[in-house]
Amino acid sequence: MGRALVVLGAGSAAGRGVVEAALAAGRAVLAVGMDDATRQALSGRHPQGRLRALLAPVASDADAAALARRLRTPGLVVDGVVASLAGSHPCGRLIDEPAEVLQRTLDQDLLPHLFAARHLLPLLAEGSAGYVLIGGPGGRYPWAGYGHCSIAAAALRMMARVLHEEAGREGQRVQLLSMDAPVAADSPAALALGRRALAMLDEARHQCPAPIHDYAGEMTSAVIAGTPAAAASFHGIRAHRTTAGDVLPARHMRSARALLDAIASPTSPGSVHDEY
Repeated sequence: MGRALVVLGAGSAAGRGVVEAALAAGRAVLAVGMDDATRQALSGRHPQGRLRALLAPVASDADAAALARRLRTPGLVVDGVVASLAGSHPCGRLIDEPAEVLQRTLDQDLLPHLFAARHLLPLLAEGSAGYVLIGGPGGRYPWAGYGHCSIAAAALRMMARVLHEEAGREGQRVQLLSMDAPVAADSPAALALGRRALAMLDEARHQCPAPIHDYAGEMTSAVIAGTPAAAASFHGIRAHRTTAGDVLPARHMRSARALLDAIASPTSPGSVHDEY
């Protein structure tokens, strides 16, 4: 395949979005965790694309070591890695569930990222695009009813910082792309997320990247615009139905979201972290 992008968790919604975005950009992709039916569907949409699928788990250190051995094959140069590794968890309150539920969540959402990074970072070729982890929502502020996933997402943010520092000393680039909401498979949001991950890899070739990038989906402002006006419940205020012209660009929505976050949870002096 020559120089190829390795996508871990390629069968997930986010992983499939990364694979499709890479194929559309003309990249060769080795999709780990993608079944043959999905591979055929994507190959049908991108007949000129170079796509190989590999069913290999990354649930343990031994799994990751075995995957690394399979990737050390003649003709394959690992140009970058995007890892979308997470399990499937039911919702529920943290204090209502036994401790084993949190342990299982960490085992599925956090540790596979460590296993993969330990064994795949050394495979990155000279001049590669780097390594991007994709994290779920709840890492900064917890999602009600999804406390277990929020704790795992917060732990992944810290792990990404540590890997960023450690890998940087070896001239490698590790980043975290943190989603603000889950994405559905084969959706515009998943494809947009994939494009953002690729942009992070491209930018990292030319400059030292920030360890964490918080991603607000491009559909956020459109969803707000489509919400019926609630001004009628306030006396003396004329109702106004939002139109397409009122939709804020996504970059403005991210700035507004950051401002509201700062107001709701102000950071004490001396505890600011350089995430940007």
